Amino acid sequence: MKRVLLGVSGGISAYKSAELVSLLIKHDYEVRVVMTTAAMQFIAPLTFQALSGNPVATQLLDENQENSMGHINLARWADVFLIAPATANCIAKLSHGIADDLLSTLYLAAECPVYIAPAMNQAMWHKSITQENSRRLRQQGVGFIGPEAGRQACGDIGLGRMSEPAAILQFLEAQQLPSILHAKKLLITAGPTREALDPVRYISNKSSGKMGYALAEQAQKLGAEVTLISGPVHLPKLNNVKTIFVESAEQMYQAVMQEITGQDIMIAAAAVADYTPKKIASDKIKKQGSTIQLDLEKTQDIVASVANLTDKPFTVGFAAETQDLKQYALGKLQRKKLDMIAANWVAKAEGGFDAEQNALHVFWNGGEKQLEMMHKQVLAKQLLTLIVERIKLL
Repeated sequence: MKRVLLGVSGGISAYKSAELVSLLIKHDYEVRVVMTTAAMQFIAPLTFQALSGNPVATQLLDENQENSMGHINLARWADVFLIAPATANCIAKLSHGIADDLLSTLYLAAECPVYIAPAMNQAMWHKSITQENSRRLRQQGVGFIGPEAGRQACGDIGLGRMSEPAAILQFLEAQQLPSILHAKKLLITAGPTREALDPVRYISNKSSGKMGYALAEQAQKLGAEVTLISGPVHLPKLNNVKTIFVESAEQMYQAVMQEITGQDIMIAAAAVADYTPKKIASDKIKKQGSTIQLDLEKTQDIVASVANLTDKPFTVGFAAETQDLKQYALGKLQRKKLDMIAANWVAKAEGGFDAEQNALHVFWNGGEKQLEMMHKQVLAKQLLTLIVERIKLL
């Protein structure tokens, strides 16, 4: 994947796209740039022409093309189509198949992988219609890079910033790993569990499932046969991944035990409840008094149960910590007889639950490695690569 077609839509983050082109060229990519009319209000085409060494395409029908079919020629040329920044308007058009300019027409004509780096005001990103459009694009196979949280040009602080050029480059580089998991079977758990108190209430946690889903998606791309056991999440279903949806810790335990036979690797990325109510009320619990007492009992430890099987797979646990990360992670590694554990700080604002990026400190018997803060899709590939390296040494 060395030929990148970069689409630039009309947002203030277009200035980052110039740096992105420069980085891609330095890493031996050939880059051609397509700009919308709105994008040219923020940055001149001549800038991208100077950086890429190629003319910039702006018109749907180009008289300079031999057959005046620039959108078809460019689509055939590209190994990957990257749109950065992708504004709310751009995402809406792509998701509905509207092709009224060169960039949107290229999306319909492209048969190569397509990735977008969203960039917009935080309120626009969180709008339900934008989220629906994004879900539709993901279901069409479009990969998302970001957006990131932080201060925006308008002064707002929140999710909506375009990912930094270095992070986008890192993401693209990660897509080129070989099929290191060919013929391997992976079982991955993801998301939270919900432990019912009564017909309308439950105990749960902040897990979004993004890390587990990223691991499942990347493992499938690396050649593995993947089974994903997912708690309740708000994420699109993955293509070519067998997915089993559960609610409670007990249901997740039963699903894992039913699917574990024949698996080569098990990654327990789910945030499973440690305790569950002893008794679920048959009717809604009414407010009474100033306090209420709940009787809880321990749930079955899923990853420890797998690690203690006679014919166990290579078993990887996760540890989400707010203090003494290394101490607690190593304790879990030994106590649960795991082959590896991936620990992360969930108290950090830039990573952890529901964030687009994360960092991991990975431990195994006699070794450790830190994976720095990065997009969860990239982090997933790095963790999977590390797992493969460890298996080869066993």
